[in-house]
Amino acid sequence: MHTPASPAPDDSEPYRAPAQTRIGHVHLQVTDLDKALAFYHGILGFQIVRRFGNQVAFISAGGYHHHIGLNTWNSLGGPPARKQGAGLFHTAILYATRAELAGALRQLAAANYPLTGSADHGVSEAVYLDDPDGNGVELYWDRPREQWPLAPDGSVQMYTRALDLAGLLAEK
Repeated sequence: MHTPASPAPDDSEPYRAPAQTRIGHVHLQVTDLDKALAFYHGILGFQIVRRFGNQVAFISAGGYHHHIGLNTWNSLGGPPARKQGAGLFHTAILYATRAELAGALRQLAAANYPLTGSADHGVSEAVYLDDPDGNGVELYWDRPREQWPLAPDGSVQMYTRALDLAGLLAEK
C-alpha cells in the first residue's frame, strides 16, 4: 500500500478528526451465529437486517443498515475471544437515556445473563458483560454535559465508582 508523502512542516494545527466523526459499526467474529443472535437479537433487541446462512448476520437498531456484523468466516467452531493480548477490549453500545439503559439491564436480568461489572464514571453509567463468545460488551449512557464533574481548571474529572444497580433498575 502506498502512503502519501508527508506535507511540509509548518506552524498550522495538527490534523484532528472532525467533531462529528462517529464509529458507524463493528464486525465481530463469533463461533456460532445462532448463539450470537440469541444474545444480540434475543436479549439486547437488535433487529436482524440480513442473514446469510451460518456465515454472517447484520443487525441494527432503528433501521440503520447495520450497527453490528456477526460473522463466522474465520471463527466457526473456534475458541472464544482471548482476554489477554492485543485485540478488542469491548464494544460500547450507547443508549440515549438512563431509562433506555435500565431497560437493557432489565432484559439481561430477565434472561439471568451475567454481568462482569458496572461503574459510575461521572460522565456516564455503564454495565459490562461478555457476549457468548467472550467478546466484551459495555452498555452505557452519557449524562448531559452540564452534569459532568469538572476539575478546578475546568477539565472533565472522570472517575470510577460503584454503580447503584438497584437505582438503575428502578429507572422508568
